[in-house]
Amino acid sequence: MQNTLFKMTMGLGIMVLAAVQVQAQTCAPREEIIKRLAETYGETRQGIGIARQGAVMEVYASTASGSWTITVTLPDGTTCLIASGQSYEDMDEALPPNV
Repeated sequence: MQNTLFKMTMGLGIMVLAAVQVQAQTCAPREEIIKRLAETYGETRQGIGIARQGAVMEVYASTASGSWTITVTLPDGTTCLIASGQSYEDMDEALPPNV
């Protein structure tokens, strides 16, 4: 019984931490975010895609430092930092044919 209660408590704690991280994401006007990524991290846009409801997903990275950031820009111009990390590598590899 204690083991089950412990697992349930840990699961609830993980869900709370995940919710806090989502609320803590940084959002600002697109121009501010792009300027900060360029000036602070030397990141430039490496990829782009259309997401749901007219949002635009972009990948910014620095080939010099390997840092990368994924942003989503909403139709109103607000851009949010979604994820970031290190060891970015630009890859040119052919996609496998559809089966």
